[in-house]
Amino acid sequence: MQDKKIFEVVHKKVGKALGDYQMIDDNDKILVAISGGEDSITLFDVLKEKQRYLPYKYSLYAVHVDFFNSNYNADLDKYLRENSVEYFVVKKDLISTKKKFNCFWCSWNRRKEIFLLAKKLGCRKVALGHNLDDIVVTFLMNLFYHGEISTIPPKLEMFKGEIILIRPLVYLTKDEIHKYVGYKNLPLLNSNCPYQTDESFQRRKYLMELINQLQTYWPNIKKNIFNSLKKIKYEYLV
Repeated sequence: MQDKKIFEVVHKKVGKALGDYQMIDDNDKILVAISGGEDSITLFDVLKEKQRYLPYKYSLYAVHVDFFNSNYNADLDKYLRENSVEYFVVKKDLISTKKKFNCFWCSWNRRKEIFLLAKKLGCRKVALGHNLDDIVVTFLMNLFYHGEISTIPPKLEMFKGEIILIRPLVYLTKDEIHKYVGYKNLPLLNSNCPYQTDESFQRRKYLMELINQLQTYWPNIKKNIFNSLKKIKYEYLV
């Protein structure tokens, strides 16, 4: 895919997601959760670019929650401080807590810190970098390991509407995001997570590898699984 083409594809798909799920309203204050990986930095960059020509106005704030003393990246720090209203780094030593540490515990605490900051800033919208691959894998995780049909919703109201989670990358694959990061030469932060042997992490990794392998035989498999979640024939379920 040509460099210019990937820029157009990413912006078109994010624009469609914003419209289909009515993710942003005029004068919104949006807190973007930045992990430092390709997904979250792409999310921030596209929302920043779209500020220039979308018919509604919104403000961008950024936050990075650091539980593992992540490696500092001056380029990422400079980029976020220059392009957001305010950029925050929340540092905490989560490992020292007495609770058994795993991916769920980390994610729960990360969300807690993000929500607390969003409330403090008056940001009703919180933007997360989950993509199409994440939605497909989460669906399979819940199906195989929990015996239920559910996944990550593109838009979700929480705390009786006090905070609304939005996921503008839901139509993008990880491969498209990877190409966009390369095209824009966006700054990244290397993961410093010491718990990638967690069972949940390994299950997700296995399913992602399985889907990617199946994708080589049936190129539309990810898209078909994603679309199936919007075409449920309830009369043919148990």
